[in-house]
Amino acid sequence: MLLQPLQVNKPAIATAFSRAANSYDQAANFQRLCGEKLLAKIGDYTGLTMLDAGCGTGYFSRRFRDAGCHVLALDLAAGMLEQSRATDSADQYLLADIEHIPLPDGSVDLCFSNLAIQWCSSLTGALREMYRVVRPGGRVVFSSLAQGSLTELAQAWQHVDGQSHINQFLSFEAIAHACQPFPHQLNLQQETEFYPDVIALMKTLKGIGATHLHQGREAGLTGRRRLTQLAEAYPHQEQGLPLSYQLVTGVLYRE
Repeated sequence: MLLQPLQVNKPAIATAFSRAANSYDQAANFQRLCGEKLLAKIGDYTGLTMLDAGCGTGYFSRRFRDAGCHVLALDLAAGMLEQSRATDSADQYLLADIEHIPLPDGSVDLCFSNLAIQWCSSLTGALREMYRVVRPGGRVVFSSLAQGSLTELAQAWQHVDGQSHINQFLSFEAIAHACQPFPHQLNLQQETEFYPDVIALMKTLKGIGATHLHQGREAGLTGRRRLTQLAEAYPHQEQGLPLSYQLVTGVLYRE
């Protein structure tokens, strides 16, 4: 299976996430849930030298620093990195791309990447770079989204205008194939968040910066009429409006 690189506009992605830096922490419940699942896979991380690849506002960087880790925080979005720096989240800050990490081989004990690599153009390249900067005996722990994520939103938009308005995620099989060159463990599970209405759901996506589409369009809030149409088409459950994620969590073991 040959993974074709996505046509990704990195500056546009960086701009979208920079714009969301001030609202991110209030909206990022799902992101924190995923990060906690990664922490559970690590066990004891006291005192490690670690890279937070796609650090965002530095929420998990601070968790590692509080445990006595030497933390390097990396993000593509300058606004996110500024927010991370403002809360003294790390020992060093790197404005850089996960696919081109500006660190020597074997320079950290642990690479932690929470819901960032789905924005890369090449999953294979991102995994290779994270693996490269980890010392022998260390680990890369990561989470990403797989095909089947955000299906309720995509189907509702299809009813409105015939387009899905969500990014296309790699299949779990494709993600597993990209991990094959490395000793690894991989897990797939569905997580579902519920929202009181369409406006709250869309504001959450906008609040975390996940509005840039790989196809080059913005999928943020839109006009009242279209939101009304979206609300009418959206499936309702007793708990509210569901938004499902196919969550992939993985560990690469550095030999």
